[in-house]
Amino acid sequence: MPEEQPGDTLKKMVFASLCAALTAAGAFIAIPVGPVPIVLQNFFVLLSGLLLGRRWGLASVGVYLAAGALGLPVFAGAAGGIGRLMGPTGGYLVGYLPAVFFVGLISEKLGRHPAADVLAGVIGSGIVYVCGVSWLAFITAMGLKKALVLGFFPFIVGDAVKIAAAAAAARFLRPIVGPAFTPLPRHPSSAAS
Repeated sequence: MPEEQPGDTLKKMVFASLCAALTAAGAFIAIPVGPVPIVLQNFFVLLSGLLLGRRWGLASVGVYLAAGALGLPVFAGAAGGIGRLMGPTGGYLVGYLPAVFFVGLISEKLGRHPAADVLAGVIGSGIVYVCGVSWLAFITAMGLKKALVLGFFPFIVGDAVKIAAAAAAARFLRPIVGPAFTPLPRHPSSAAS
């Protein structure tokens, strides 16, 4: 594994902070369509995982969620506070943590290829919806079928566009960002060398 240079950690912290800020900005572009609004947060969460990997992507989303939990108006509708995490959309927000982790992990394991980026985006989005729809059904007692109708089906096309856009943006931004993570070895023999 290549040795980390003195400024690498600072650079990664800066990019993680920037991604957290962009995720917060994505919440301000919200279109209300029922209990779950259409937002750009998902796009920036996926992009964070693709650009920063699992560790720094997780740090980025963790900072974003912590800022919101502490009351900063970084969630959809310029809202903040722990109550938002416990409300109908809380499952989607909390789902960003495992989603960015797995997007980053897939990007690290499979390399930085468009097909791998799209696969990572599909899996990351799926994780967000499993967490979000489950929580929506539980907290509102509306049942899973109705939660899917209100919290998943209206967003499929938009999320397909966000996944494609995140994969394209990652491809464009990677030369600018540089190697924010070291890809995991593909074969056990390469780990020993």
